[in-house]
Parts: sequence; C-alpha cells; structure tokens
Amino acid sequence: MAVPKKRTGKSAQAKRRANWKGTVPATTTCKNCGSVVLTHTVCPECGTYKGKVVSIKGQNAPVETKEEVKESKKASKKAEAKEEIIEAEVVEEKPKRTRKKKAETAEAETKEDKE
Repeated sequence: MAVPKKRTGKSAQAKRRANWKGTVPATTTCKNCGSVVLTHTVCPECGTYKGKVVSIKGQNAPVETKEEVKESKKASKKAEAKEEIIEAEVVEEKPKRTRKKKAETAEAETKEDKE
C-alpha cells in the first residue's frame, strides 16, 4: 500500500476540494398548471409530461391543447394592446409653463391692489 512521504497541508487540501460545489437542479415550469418542476420529470401537481397525461393525478385534471393555449395568448395580447391605446388616449398633455418677467408680475400685482 502506498504511504505518502509528507502530510498534505490545509491550504493544498482546500484548493483540491474547491471544486466540490453542489449544483442547483435544473427546473422548468409546467405547461399545463404553471408549477415549478424538475426537468424531464412528470409534474407532481397535475400529472402531465410534455403536454400528455401520464399519471393518475392528471386523469381528473383538464388538459389544455396547444390550440387553446395559443388562442388564450393571442386574446391576452390583444387585450393588452387595447389597454395601452386607451391609456394613451386618456393622458392629456399639460400646457407648458412659461416664466413671466418680473415686470409683468409686478404690473399684475399692482392692478390687483388697485381693485
């Protein structure tokens, strides 16, 4: 059996172990219910995988087809566009503020005092 001639120092040991980092598992959102799911796994909430029901949980859940999803996205985009147009119409431009000259303001004040 091999026996090391010298003991490994703490810094050398730490440098070697620096690459032992844990990684965060890759996650995605379920296309059917929107919950966070590990990639390449069945959704634990609705029981679907790649848009198909594959679990007992998913048999009772309603499954949306791709056409329904596309139509709902189009409808929401149209609604957002209409809201933006309405908001643009509602906003009115304020008149620009102009600075009065000191002489004009003094004249206006004297007129008010006389009345």
